Amino acid sequence: MMTKIIGLLATPIIGISLFQMHTTVPKPKAITTVSTIPITHYQLQSITKWILDVPHIQQLPELPRGCEVTSLAMLLQDAGVHVDKVELANKLRVLPYRDSNGVYGNMHEGFVGDMYHLDTGGIGVFAEPIYNLGKQYLGNRLINLTKQPVSAIYDAIENGSPVWVITTSTFSPLQDSDFLTWNTSQGQMKVTYRQHSVVVTGFDPDYVYVNDPLSDTPNTRVNRKLFEEAWIQMGSQAIAYSS
Repeated sequence: MMTKIIGLLATPIIGISLFQMHTTVPKPKAITTVSTIPITHYQLQSITKWILDVPHIQQLPELPRGCEVTSLAMLLQDAGVHVDKVELANKLRVLPYRDSNGVYGNMHEGFVGDMYHLDTGGIGVFAEPIYNLGKQYLGNRLINLTKQPVSAIYDAIENGSPVWVITTSTFSPLQDSDFLTWNTSQGQMKVTYRQHSVVVTGFDPDYVYVNDPLSDTPNTRVNRKLFEEAWIQMGSQAIAYSS
């Protein structure tokens, strides 16, 4: 998969005449020039915008609640694995939504409820089961960045890997009223039906870019500050891969 870097900053320098510059930056993935830019008395200083060319897969119609496995499919395909979202959905551990005693499933252990139909109970899955599933395809190349600082997401992108994340459906922090407290077999857990999963494909100082499995197009632009706050609110869950 070709990785494209878009956007450069420049600072003045004396004595450079007008010319066209093609910039190639070595990275683990095949990184190529972003653009040809005229330079007059300027020197390239730093790259300020990164966008990776990542496969975009939509979860609908097959997986109405399958944003997590669809985003995993994008990550694995970008790493060179030929796998589709439905295969991953069929392999992911599934737990009952709620048992006869009123105890809910635990998203740290598997997908809770029905991924395929919205007329029965279901909610989603957290990073651990997704990571364990992904390791069946990538082994030790898969990296669990959960609980790392948000800078780990941007470091992974600069190294050529998109990043699977758990966020909110609004890409911004939720209100306390958006959360419920569930009793699970491992104790109480706060959950929200506004949970969502996407693949982070790029960033700049003001925005992050995501492949949203509910969107028709790749590289949806979202406010960076709000995205980071939502990501932390949802447990700082992230997965990337190494070359």
